[in-house]
Amino acid sequence: MKPKVYIDGKQGTTGLQIYDRLAQRSDIELLLIQEDKRKDVEERKKLLNAADLVFLCLPDQAAKEAVALVDNPNTRIIDASTAHRTNPDWDYGFAELSENHRNNIVRSKRVANPGCHASGFIASVYPLVQRGVIPAHFPLTCYSLTGYSGGGKSMIAEYEQEGREACYDSCRIYGLTLQHKHLPEMQKICGLDRAPVFAPVVGDYPQGMATTVLLPWVDAKLAHEALCEHYAGQALVSVAPLGGDAPMIYSNALSGKDTMRLVVYGHEGQTAVTAVFDNLGKGASGAAVQNMNLMLGFDETCGLSL
Repeated sequence: MKPKVYIDGKQGTTGLQIYDRLAQRSDIELLLIQEDKRKDVEERKKLLNAADLVFLCLPDQAAKEAVALVDNPNTRIIDASTAHRTNPDWDYGFAELSENHRNNIVRSKRVANPGCHASGFIASVYPLVQRGVIPAHFPLTCYSLTGYSGGGKSMIAEYEQEGREACYDSCRIYGLTLQHKHLPEMQKICGLDRAPVFAPVVGDYPQGMATTVLLPWVDAKLAHEALCEHYAGQALVSVAPLGGDAPMIYSNALSGKDTMRLVVYGHEGQTAVTAVFDNLGKGASGAAVQNMNLMLGFDETCGLSL
């Protein structure tokens, strides 16, 4: 029997992207809610409990409320919101971090999908801490360029409206309180003593992300070797040759793909690592589908764009 899958919040950017990846698959049964009942709590509850696996593509509080509606012990949940990413009762959905992470996802009933900026930071930093290249108390700095689709429908409308203000032609730095919502998971998952200084930047392009971690006093060759060893054999995360595949890095290079490419560059005393991926791919919907594949016993790349 095909597993039943329900997307709660299919109308949002992440939900629509998950739907696009699943709609043509014949190995699952997608449960769909009637348009006029998508905010009907009882109808949602019925579908949440009828599904073998549920994606929550909702704001944080709504995601918590949706979890509370699930009383079927067999329903497995992937939450794409920030709500459960540091919750010890939930497994963190980044399989490439370790065999333990992968095995936990396979067995899990509750998986928290990583944040987009956090995915790039954690992919770079977690292996370096685990392998002793940098200590847990290292003073980390990170900036991250993202396409405007990361802000959802409201931000997409801002950038794509006719007669928009000229300021949208440029990149904009936000999160000026330095308390971005992804910081708790960055710190916790990497096992850091303190959160990094983090500056997110939105650019005038729809999709794509380049998250850069700055590493003073670190040998680029040593960092590159550690990341190559860590991600050897992975299908969706790869490491470029030392110095990169080209003289420059473009933040939309993997737009439309569900993969991630790490680029290490620098010299003996200064290093930077940039994670290039799609903020809606490995940074959101692609990662969610990968986690679903692992939880339901499919090949992890099934339905993904490589």
